[in-house]
Amino acid sequence: MKFILAIDQGTTSTRAIIFDGEGRIISKAQREFRQIYPFPGWVEHSPHDILSGSLSAAAEVLKRADLSAADIAAVGITNQRETTIVWNRRTGEPVYNAIVWQCRRTADFCKKLVSDGFSERIYNKTGLVPDAYFSATKIKWILDNVSGARERAERGELCFGTVDTYLLWQLTGGKVFATDYTNASRTMLFNIHTLKWDEELLRLFDVPQSMLPEVMPSAHEFGIIADGALKGVPVCGVAGDQQAALFGQACFAAGDIKNTYGTGCFLLMNTGDKPVKSQNGLVTTLGAAVGKPCYVLEGSVFVGGAVVQWLRDGLRIIRTASASERAAKRVPSSGGVYLVPAFTGLGAPYWDAEARGTLTGVTRGTNRYHIVRAALESIAYQVSDLVTAMEKDAGIKISALAVDGGASANNFLMQFQSDILNCAVMRPKVVETTALGAAYLAGIACGFLGEEQIRKNRAVQRVFRPQSSESLRLELLEGWHSAVAKARLK
Repeated sequence: MKFILAIDQGTTSTRAIIFDGEGRIISKAQREFRQIYPFPGWVEHSPHDILSGSLSAAAEVLKRADLSAADIAAVGITNQRETTIVWNRRTGEPVYNAIVWQCRRTADFCKKLVSDGFSERIYNKTGLVPDAYFSATKIKWILDNVSGARERAERGELCFGTVDTYLLWQLTGGKVFATDYTNASRTMLFNIHTLKWDEELLRLFDVPQSMLPEVMPSAHEFGIIADGALKGVPVCGVAGDQQAALFGQACFAAGDIKNTYGTGCFLLMNTGDKPVKSQNGLVTTLGAAVGKPCYVLEGSVFVGGAVVQWLRDGLRIIRTASASERAAKRVPSSGGVYLVPAFTGLGAPYWDAEARGTLTGVTRGTNRYHIVRAALESIAYQVSDLVTAMEKDAGIKISALAVDGGASANNFLMQFQSDILNCAVMRPKVVETTALGAAYLAGIACGFLGEEQIRKNRAVQRVFRPQSSESLRLELLEGWHSAVAKARLK
């Protein structure tokens, strides 16, 4: 019996998960790694931490399952998107830390792009808005600020990759320099209509084309792992984490929608073979598919589950992430307290890099339970803003939302999400749909699985239905939007 191993390289940890052909988890292992904050608004990771965590998690998950490389049909990789790594083509050594998707160091340059009138041109080619979130300005920053980097890049000595590309390069001993359509579409350098790196954008961001990887379908045999516990196993699936989750939820048809509650929150809708132009602050991107990619509408929240980490590690008012649910239930409401977790600005639909975290409605009667509850509610409010924007763009009313990701295990949050959206929220039996999507892509590419089997595998663990009155829902949303306005005051 063969299995698929998925490496899920996330923003705060790397997980390795082994699945069987029915999408069931056989074993999993996890490695958290350092978050590096050199200056306010800057976020970095060590590429060495990313690689070592991926290798050790893969080795551990095999050991836990009492399996070897011979039992693994293929490996799938899914990754935090937009995070940018530049390394030496000959040695594989990074020239700088990975600049994380959350990092805002290039926000001023992005504002200049907007003021200089490049927004529409960039959107028409890439489906993205000029924002520090995406990779292009991060690459430019490294080339402009690391001594000698630009000269070396122009000599063809440096490689750029999102995390998937870096892992592929390292796992294959430098033999494979590639990415997939989904990750390429998040760089702000890739034309999502021609499916090619765009020469005009490369000139705009001053990025040499020699730095860029080859772009492949998400389900594809990328290469063979050269060493370690998985030596000899092919990597047959690669997708950015949110597109992988959409695939893992079997959202194969136009109109299918899901939301992932991870470090951030990411609402994606499959729009089929035609891109939908957003008029409401969303982006248009490419989805994971077998062969030619589909198009996707996406809304991104920068701080979702990360607000719970902040409660734990920053404020230290809870000991574990799971304790947030119990704490929130200690009070009947947030008592008029709203937390806007704009720690690195606000993403969709606001795209406000200057917004900052704001706590409003605090009185002498406010206690830590109100703050914990307000923090959890902030996740649902932000998702509600995305859903509203997506309903306007797609011209449909969303009646049910498929959910996944770590914070979807929080029953309080899922019930509040259902209440504030006034729609059903469906949580699958396997909430690790990001890793599952990567496994499914790899399984299809190596002939281990088919799409029909994936549809059969999908099972709902629990459905949350609205319990709140419409008047209370509207009152709460009005309070949230008032708090967001305060967070955006310059």
